[in-house]
Amino acid sequence: QVQLVESGGGLVQAGGSLRLSCAASGSIFRINDMGWYRETPGKQRELVARISSVGSSNYADSVKGRFTISRDNAKNTVYLQMDSLKPEDTAVYFCNADIQVIMRPKSGMDYWGKGTLVTVSS
Repeated sequence: QVQLVESGGGLVQAGGSLRLSCAASGSIFRINDMGWYRETPGKQRELVARISSVGSSNYADSVKGRFTISRDNAKNTVYLQMDSLKPEDTAVYFCNADIQVIMRPKSGMDYWGKGTLVTVSS
């Protein structure tokens, strides 16, 4: 079917930067929206950034001006450039994609990666 694999998480000091990547593979007919979500023990999974197949993006207010989402459709990959990181950005970041699979090309389904941990130290 479909697999999403995140990479790029790690430990960074406040004010630093990280770039997350998420590559989708499998029986993909079409990838629609792709996005990044994050989760901490104290919060439910929340939207960080999302990008449509034609490049329209939206961001959580807390990351606007600091994070940039982009995608490479040829590589089925979405990126999240995170600059000016803050300790409150510490979370497990999950990749999400709305994907139409070959066996069901007329409708999309949500797929999730297993997450990558981002830790921002103060």
